[in-house]
Amino acid sequence: MDKNAQDYYYKTILSPVGPITIVASEEALKAVIIDDRDGGWRKRFPGLRAAGESGLLDLACEQLGEYFRGQRKTFDMPLDPDGTDFQKKVWKALMSIGYGETASYGEVARMSGNKKSARAVGQANNRNPIPIIIPCHRVIGHDGALTGYAPGVEKKETLLRLESN
Repeated sequence: MDKNAQDYYYKTILSPVGPITIVASEEALKAVIIDDRDGGWRKRFPGLRAAGESGLLDLACEQLGEYFRGQRKTFDMPLDPDGTDFQKKVWKALMSIGYGETASYGEVARMSGNKKSARAVGQANNRNPIPIIIPCHRVIGHDGALTGYAPGVEKKETLLRLESN
């Protein structure tokens, strides 16, 4: 067995946006997969173990449940999303968009340090492995339109409506 191999744990919960599968290592949350019916996400995590073997998964499930019940506005758990340096910079900027607030792709580009990278911000959002917790659903078009969301614009609308109550 590869001594550098990583064990990953997963658990699936039901939510207002469909089934959500949460993947974590022993140290940090790695992914939140929204409504992935074909299970393609499993290929990204060799060494995947059965659900329920990680206290971090329990914490993530608890905090997501509180979020969906309107009882939590921020998340408090270690995150370790896989991505490029640019993507990580964008995802960090997304974390500064408050609950119930939105920002345009251009605004996130400025927050990320490159005001001309709005299109690249959209691509980074699309590759965000930890949606909801890294709130890419809060990014909208410059005209206020609900554009682009990897799990589907209707799910983005559901999340924004949940945060507006």
